[in-house]
Amino acid sequence: METTGSGGASIHGGARAGFWRRFAAAFIDGLVVGIASGILKAILGNGPGTGLGIVISAVYFTAFIGAERGQTLGQMTLGIRVLGLDNGASIGYARALVRWLVSIVSAIVILLGYLWMLWDGEKQCWHDKLVGDVVVPTSAYPVESWPN
Repeated sequence: METTGSGGASIHGGARAGFWRRFAAAFIDGLVVGIASGILKAILGNGPGTGLGIVISAVYFTAFIGAERGQTLGQMTLGIRVLGLDNGASIGYARALVRWLVSIVSAIVILLGYLWMLWDGEKQCWHDKLVGDVVVPTSAYPVESWPN
């Protein structure tokens, strides 16, 4: 059975966000989280600031991607979103947290987990594969309304 996204288009084999859009969105998100972490380090010191920065990163990505919109601020800017491959809807907060944790592994292994999307049929990185999501353009899978 074909699963459809909120826009009614089939999620299996449908439109996917390309590498450079995902890269640019991740860069913007990195700036947002990095600035917050830098401020915390300046105020609290390196140890506590770094620890709280990691917590902020986890909350940021989990809250935004797990929400019904499935978009971080960077993804909103670049017109992409995360949807479950199983149902074409939000992946929810638990899967979003696991996705964030595995994205760290994707980065640690010389970014191989991120580059994986370049030759994967569904353009999935390791963290996408593990939680069963895809990153899609909002033009093909529009966000219904704000806020959701």
